[in-house]
Amino acid sequence: MSKLLGSTAVPFWRSFSRAQVASVAATGLDFGFLVLLVEKGGVWYVSATAAAAFLGAITNFTLNRHWSFEATSERIHGQVFKYALVSGGSLLLNSGGVWAVTEGAGISYVSSKIVTSLLVGLLFNFPLHRYFVFKAS
Repeated sequence: MSKLLGSTAVPFWRSFSRAQVASVAATGLDFGFLVLLVEKGGVWYVSATAAAAFLGAITNFTLNRHWSFEATSERIHGQVFKYALVSGGSLLLNSGGVWAVTEGAGISYVSSKIVTSLLVGLLFNFPLHRYFVFKAS
């Protein structure tokens, strides 16, 4: 059954807690870069969200591969490809979510970014990272 679920060598709660720490670190860079681009660079908040998410993705991949899921014995090329697919979906969900929440609820892009990134991180990124990107063979 565990092979069917694609379990990793790292126990669920350890990988979950480590992935959350990695996510906070990556999100800190993502969020800081987003605000810098918008406030200092004059970049449209949706475009800035995409650029900042790319920086966060590189950080998150590295931390997850080496620490959260301890998946360095697997081929990096396959992981990068799978991670890119998940990151593409995450990018669309985050960018679209920030736009929808900002425009639909009439709140600041900063608040929209917080709400959207929490939901996407917990409900989309973690499950796909654990069971698809960094799963053990």
